[in-house]
Amino acid sequence: MATRTANVTARVEPEIKEQAEAVMERLGLPVSTAINMFYRQIILWNGLPFRPSVPVNVPKALDEMSKEEFDAAMAIGLEQAKQGKSVPVDEAFDALIGEIANGTV
Repeated sequence: MATRTANVTARVEPEIKEQAEAVMERLGLPVSTAINMFYRQIILWNGLPFRPSVPVNVPKALDEMSKEEFDAAMAIGLEQAKQGKSVPVDEAFDALIGEIANGTV
């Protein structure tokens, strides 16, 4: 006897859908399986299987910034450089790699 299934319909922003499906494809995970897993976790935890939160101080990506926001960020960076508050690029990358390795990014 075949397992009965039900359809799920949801509206999702196209970019979000594409990005999520790209991750699932890399994992070899069909979308329907991922949705089934999500639903089963909701049942198991009797709620969302994660704590919804917004990370603090996450800078916007370049494509999320308006021209004014970008110009303001560049002006801040230029002023910091003029005041000697800059860090050599190799030090900045070393620090970033360390944060990634430690899981703090």
